[in-house]
Amino acid sequence: MPARFDFQQFQAVTPLDGVNIWAYLLDRYADRITVKRRKPALENLEKIFNATFKLANAVGFRAMNLRDLCGETGLSMGGLYGYISSKDQLAEMIEDVVRHATLEVPKMYVNMDDPLDRLEALVRASIYVSEILQPWFYFVFMDSRVLQAEQRGTAKESEMYVQALFADVIATIPERPEAGPDLIAAHLMAMFQDWYVKRWKYRAADIDPDRFADSAVRMMRGYLSAGVRA
Repeated sequence: MPARFDFQQFQAVTPLDGVNIWAYLLDRYADRITVKRRKPALENLEKIFNATFKLANAVGFRAMNLRDLCGETGLSMGGLYGYISSKDQLAEMIEDVVRHATLEVPKMYVNMDDPLDRLEALVRASIYVSEILQPWFYFVFMDSRVLQAEQRGTAKESEMYVQALFADVIATIPERPEAGPDLIAAHLMAMFQDWYVKRWKYRAADIDPDRFADSAVRMMRGYLSAGVRA
């Protein structure tokens, strides 16, 4: 895939999307999930996590409980326990999906030779995967404070992993600006986090993922290429 790709092209190749995510969870947590009929299990996982995101946005993850989840999904408490045993486990699974995405997607672009092209691909991929998995990324960003200490640490590590990827590529760009690679990478992280955290702002302005990614890349290339042009 070239450095410049759009959201539709990314959707065709991403290893984790809004459909196969349920199969990923079912297979990864097969030792915990007691429901063995695959089709209803996939359908119920989708219900459970969509209801979790809805309730977390409405009342907060800390305030919601498993009975609220039963009411929202239509599952009995026993039925719910076939998939999760606690809110902590639910949060762990959400964090795991985000971590898996942040680890797997960058592997698609490791063989790009030109550092600016590779950085563009990473920025675009970060924006697009957070679009596909927006409720998951939003939850980890907004509700990580209610996670267990180990999960909070893992969530922070996932974010720093992506920032380190950006910084490592930036460090290889010749005649780059004086600002350190880590600081520039942090700015890039903040830019793409703004996309999935403040969706209302971009929705109101009728800005789609491609328009946002194009703008982000133009700013990134314009800034990092300034030294080369000079």
